[in-house]
Amino acid sequence: MPPKVSTAQRRLLKEYQELLKNPTEGIVAGPVSDTNLFEWQCLLEGPKDTVYEDGVFKAIMKFPKDYPLSPPTLKFQSDILHPNIYKDGTVCISILHAPGDDPLMYESADERWGPLQSIEKILLSVCSMLADCNINSPANVDAAKLWREDRESFNKVVRKQVFKTLEL
Repeated sequence: MPPKVSTAQRRLLKEYQELLKNPTEGIVAGPVSDTNLFEWQCLLEGPKDTVYEDGVFKAIMKFPKDYPLSPPTLKFQSDILHPNIYKDGTVCISILHAPGDDPLMYESADERWGPLQSIEKILLSVCSMLADCNINSPANVDAAKLWREDRESFNKVVRKQVFKTLEL
């Protein structure tokens, strides 16, 4: 008798099939293995006309067992300096925050995670965040300070990281 497939597994498989059928430019994502749908490898191209352009950034997305009721986490494996990405690579973006009202009243509930969100929408939101950071709510205070006070130095660091993603 085959093992029982959970709601989360069915949803993840459906989203993976949709990404294969209708790929999104600049985004590649899928399960790390056939036996674990709860961990995905993601490749995100840096958005055009930004300092991240030409980069191919690797990330891991991990899904909770109650997905899609709870959001996944996304953590870059590539070095990436950005005000909304923690120093360890973890992405801080509204769409990945737990559903409901923000206890700090910074975000509205409709900006936060909801079961109707998709993996594609998350990854598109992260690409959009790379192009337009939220400097008022930094996850990486040092990156935000450098971005505000010395954009040239910030850009130099990021360009080095972009070249490193290309293994140049």
